Amino acid sequence: MCKVYHVIGCLTAIKSHLQVHQVNDFRSVQELIRFKQHYASFRQNIIDAHKLLIEQEKKTLDEAIVQLNDAIINTQRNVEQKFQQELEQLQQERSNLPDPSNVLLVYVYYFKKTVLWIKIQYVALVFKHKITSSVVEFSAMLSPKKIRYDYIVSSFADAVIESSLFELKELERKNEIIDDLKPIIYGALGEQKVVKELENLSDDYILINDFTFTFDPPLYNNKEKHIIKSIQIDHLLVTPSGIFLIETKNWSEKSLQDSSLRSPVQQIQRTSFALYHLLSRKKNTSHLILNKHHWGEKKIPVKNVIVLINHKPNETFNFIKILTLNELLRYVTYFEPCFSNIEVATIAEYLLHLTTTRSQTKTFV
Repeated sequence: MCKVYHVIGCLTAIKSHLQVHQVNDFRSVQELIRFKQHYASFRQNIIDAHKLLIEQEKKTLDEAIVQLNDAIINTQRNVEQKFQQELEQLQQERSNLPDPSNVLLVYVYYFKKTVLWIKIQYVALVFKHKITSSVVEFSAMLSPKKIRYDYIVSSFADAVIESSLFELKELERKNEIIDDLKPIIYGALGEQKVVKELENLSDDYILINDFTFTFDPPLYNNKEKHIIKSIQIDHLLVTPSGIFLIETKNWSEKSLQDSSLRSPVQQIQRTSFALYHLLSRKKNTSHLILNKHHWGEKKIPVKNVIVLINHKPNETFNFIKILTLNELLRYVTYFEPCFSNIEVATIAEYLLHLTTTRSQTKTFV
């Protein structure tokens, strides 16, 4: 089985994008795709869950309102009974006052009777206030519950939307973030297919995914008249017959005709020039020691390949092979070997030393 190093670049880009936007629910491209496929169902599930919550809230409110109403009635009844008892006691005391037996006791009798009459009038006067104040706490609890209950009954759908609004907004935010990733997700699916195909090769083949290098100072391409500050290569396959520089495009037939998309031919020409420079510069290759031929130093052949997962154009291009996924292995294994297994490992080790991509834990696949 082919030896594979590093996670594919699209997965790294997807993971980084999700982390920046604090989306931590997904662990694979397949999970992202399932989310998009079932987005409407996820949204409906949230609404249905909150329907149950609002129904339960309505039931709880109804029970609480009944309990509070009972508490108010019972409290008022108890206060009223106490009032009646107090009033009756005062009236009884007034009725039970003995008639004065002499002139001096007449004034005492009149005074006591007047005091009891005043007490009776006072108790009658504060009765309503006592009734009201005895249930103030219950009334304060009851009022908002009745308002909420009446709102749920009259505007159930609005109550459900309000309850689920935060979750719906978060779901929509994730949906928009994943929409932004759509081209990269397609790219990741394509790159995964290429890796899976290349893994079928024997262990004397070494695959380096997401090869990146930054030039300091920048590299100047005199032919194309542009500066190269850095490169990123989807796959570098080191084989007994040389290096295959592989760029993967998971494009539809429509995309192949879209002139606004960056030409993969120009892209691979740029990276191929930079890779050739890395493999040929003396200061870079001082520790790239291969078995020498008696005629001189051996060249490391670099073959440029663009893999289009499903469709490819009819046109051909100089120094670049355009293949579909099904054609890849047959092309890679076609060439005669020119390096030993040790030399293949040496070339791969040199490239791994160069790349700024580092081995990553596969927390996103």
